Amino acid sequence: MSLEPLAVHRLLFAFTATYHYIFPQFSMGLALLLMVMKTLALRKNDEIWDSAARFSGKIFAISFLMGVVTGIPMEFQFGTNWAAFSKAAGGVIGQTLAMEGTFAFFLESSFIGLFLFGEKRLGPKGHWFAAFMVFLGAWLSGWFIIATNAWMQRPVGYRLGKNGEILLESFWSLLINHWAFWEYVHNMSGAVITGSFALTALGAFYLLRGRDVEHAKRFVRVGVIAGVIASLFQLVPSGHAQAMLVAKHQPATLAAMDGLFDTQRGAPLSIAGMPNVAEERLDCAIRIPKMLSLLAEMDPNAEVKGLKDFPRDAWPDQIPLLFQAYHAMIGLGMFFIGLMLLSAWMLKTGKLFETKWLLWVLEAAFPLPFVANTMGWMTAELGRQPWLIYGLMKTAGGSSPMVSAGAGFFSLIGFAAIYALLSVLVVFLIAREIQHGPSGGERHAH
Repeated sequence: MSLEPLAVHRLLFAFTATYHYIFPQFSMGLALLLMVMKTLALRKNDEIWDSAARFSGKIFAISFLMGVVTGIPMEFQFGTNWAAFSKAAGGVIGQTLAMEGTFAFFLESSFIGLFLFGEKRLGPKGHWFAAFMVFLGAWLSGWFIIATNAWMQRPVGYRLGKNGEILLESFWSLLINHWAFWEYVHNMSGAVITGSFALTALGAFYLLRGRDVEHAKRFVRVGVIAGVIASLFQLVPSGHAQAMLVAKHQPATLAAMDGLFDTQRGAPLSIAGMPNVAEERLDCAIRIPKMLSLLAEMDPNAEVKGLKDFPRDAWPDQIPLLFQAYHAMIGLGMFFIGLMLLSAWMLKTGKLFETKWLLWVLEAAFPLPFVANTMGWMTAELGRQPWLIYGLMKTAGGSSPMVSAGAGFFSLIGFAAIYALLSVLVVFLIAREIQHGPSGGERHAH
């Protein structure tokens, strides 16, 4: 069976975006933790904190470089695979994408160089300032990208031109979109979870092998404290506020995310199930009574519209995948809260560094935030369907009409091969840094 060009364009962008976001989520989360460690080094005049920050900067630089390399093809795809979308909305999204490249990227890239190679010339305070500017650049970059996506989720500040083109009428409406604020804080707390779990896993790795122990303890301490705060924040307020926005502005999406086909008062929250779209029901459902109404409307008896109340062509086109991605994100989020609360308790009681089974769990858990963040973005993007720009442009109308499915599939194979090689390279580089260690491979006694 031959694939339609639109399906290939979507698959190609999904693949490149998913692979690319492995790196920004890690670098944005690590940028905050790097600044925290550098701040502690400056305040305490402590060489261990200083070398811990210096080591983290090397890992950050590898991730940042990979984010740059894998991010450039995505922007080219706006022209090659999504030309109709770019023609119609380029005057809007071009603003934030240009600002991300011109301001945030150059800020971040300039100061990571100063942080890595200019410590002696900058001095302690100048080196801290470089760490702060790396953090600021990374998080500004995240804001401009999120503002772009938020406009596609809830377009504001625009008007339609004579030929149907979308014209920007209010720059500030684009930049401070209410949807963008909650999407941003939810996204960035997810990035901090990724950075925290990675840093905690690194510390656990060293502790379990009896090397770089003083550095390892500090990695674990910073990772656990940041991880427990970010994991709780991810649930409330950021996750809850984001869900309320979806309920208000994308009610069909909310119904699809929860597998709700029939409109109900006191709608239950589905914590598991299998959406049966053909028969319009949720099979094997496990539900919590009235919880969806409470989360969506702050009223356990509020009415929540089911999918049957919306035209069939307004339903997201991948409801089973959307449902499972959303619930995988929620399930992993609850696991993160439980694991980090336990680890924080053990840290407070002074037992964490000697509790080997928990250190093994923390080491093994580091890939899970990458999965959870991917599931979160799948939820956002699948949920917006069938719209490319919600309420303005259908996804089917945004692709490049002259690019065939074969051309798109050829590009997909090429990117897959290149990214496979890049994966080997990045694993090698990071593994080499970890093996070398923050103290040059020096072994410490417990």
